[in-house]
Amino acid sequence: MVQHFTTKDGLNLAYDIQGDGAPLLCLAGLTRNMDDFEPVVDHFADRAQVIRLDSRGRGASDYDPAFMNYTIPQEAADALALLDHLGIDKAAILGTSRGGLIAMGLTATAKHRLSGVLLNDIGPEFDPSGLSHIMDYLGRPSAYKSFDDAAEKLPKALGHQFPNVTREQWRTYARRIWAEGERRLELRYDPKLRDAIEAQSVTGAVDLWPFFDAFEDLPLALLRGENSNLLSRACVAEMQRRRPDLISAEVRDRGHVPFLDEPESLDVIARFLEALS
Repeated sequence: MVQHFTTKDGLNLAYDIQGDGAPLLCLAGLTRNMDDFEPVVDHFADRAQVIRLDSRGRGASDYDPAFMNYTIPQEAADALALLDHLGIDKAAILGTSRGGLIAMGLTATAKHRLSGVLLNDIGPEFDPSGLSHIMDYLGRPSAYKSFDDAAEKLPKALGHQFPNVTREQWRTYARRIWAEGERRLELRYDPKLRDAIEAQSVTGAVDLWPFFDAFEDLPLALLRGENSNLLSRACVAEMQRRRPDLISAEVRDRGHVPFLDEPESLDVIARFLEALS
């Protein structure tokens, strides 16, 4: 059941908490929401307290009238505010894409609140082709009339990254990303995220390797989609060199990002939860 809490600046953010065990805070990608972590609830609520958050401007959370607040530091502060609201001192993070960047940011501000990190198709370096692809769709209206229409057309649009995905899987994918509207599927996030990202890109890239290295004494895991256009194999190799104990797998037939229901994903999550204990 989705619940809400209020941030210091007055936004109502949506979250869900299910299961028993060590707290696992699930943080979604840039335009995504807590529904991406449904497989984690289905498979691991018997061994972890799965906490899913819709960041400000996404899913069932309030849109921020000041779009420049859509930043990693602010979203990291919101994640900590949720833990405070729940009375949780320390949690592991499963961060998909931007969610993983938030986890890296937390190493600088609140590492003592982290018990471990699992990065889903994200690392300290980004492939430019992946960034370009994100900007192609970020904030743009959906091209699909319905979930069934999306399930029919998504294989052509994304099949090069995601081969061997069933029609029902594509329909589930669409349901997690968009909402039904009168004429077409509608975004489930604030389109002003595009304005925020464009404005922030002016400041240039930040070296994220020191943030990754700050995970040194925490359990760490990584998933990479076999066909990812954002996380390169070269970056993964360097992450593995710096962290020989890294729990990792490449997820077959997936791009950016794995759905988290694949055998490789479930295996890495299980091993990560075991490492936490």
